[in-house]
Amino acid sequence: MSDNNLRRVSSNPHVRSAVTTSNIMFWVVISLLPSAGYGVYRFGSNALIILLLSVATTVVTEFLYEKLMKKPVTIGDFSAVVTGLLLGMNLPSTVVWYVPVLGGIFAIIVVKMLFGGLGQNFMNPALGARCFLLISFPAAMTNFPLDAVSTATPLAMIKNGEPVNVLNMVTGNISGTIGETSMIAIVIGACILILLGIIDLRIPGSYIVSFAVFVVIVQLFRGNGFNPAYLSAQLAGGGLMLGAFFMATDYVTSPITSSGKYIYGIFLGIMTGVFRMFGTSAEGVSYAIILGNLLVPLIEKWTLPRAFGIRKPVKEKKEVQKA
Repeated sequence: MSDNNLRRVSSNPHVRSAVTTSNIMFWVVISLLPSAGYGVYRFGSNALIILLLSVATTVVTEFLYEKLMKKPVTIGDFSAVVTGLLLGMNLPSTVVWYVPVLGGIFAIIVVKMLFGGLGQNFMNPALGARCFLLISFPAAMTNFPLDAVSTATPLAMIKNGEPVNVLNMVTGNISGTIGETSMIAIVIGACILILLGIIDLRIPGSYIVSFAVFVVIVQLFRGNGFNPAYLSAQLAGGGLMLGAFFMATDYVTSPITSSGKYIYGIFLGIMTGVFRMFGTSAEGVSYAIILGNLLVPLIEKWTLPRAFGIRKPVKEKKEVQKA
């Protein structure tokens, strides 16, 4: 019998499922389309070009890398498409063409492929690339247009003590990155993932609730009292909803244990609050999730259930020979 006919059988149990990585990633792409589509509608053809460049770069980069390294080509699992789409949605529509290209190359090669590919990356590739671009092109990455005029984001206005329109933040009539402006569009996509069972509410729910509690506590200690409008603006503004539902829930970089998911979500909520309330930047979601990604191995180690019914080996008594 030739080697090609050998069957390698692992130990039981054997579980078969129709759910594959490509199926999951395909539905993640579909669920991102409402917010991406609204971004194109709101910011015009520039937004569409940025999204297409970002997706094309991540897919082509992964293909070329695997070909050059003589590895199986995995672009059919749609993970590169998800990375490119998320990266593009985290960019302003005013960036020049090479910004999403450089970001896509960094996300695939540095964050993903150099660590072994899908399932081995230690942080979310799209967020890693966004932080790389924020450091490399700070002016371009913080230039947000609204009706062809560069304006401050609602979170920046809040930090400066200026009033904001919460309804506009919910519907998306604000400045910001391509995919984070419309809270309604993001929640529609999140509902698709929840209904399909691709994600659950443990991570995003604990993330959003802990962030809200943190904001309220800080406001009370500052003597500002409970302000529902301020809290609503913090929840609807920036990339909180996009990060909570689409990036914090990444299978590879989030905990697998049930209690670990809650700990992870609470950590993200607190860190996002710390960055927003005490940091110099009005945002904080990207940095909070990346820090959370780095702590996932420790969280899983602490929350991994103990095996039940294992008996410690009994040390054999050495027989002492009589002289």
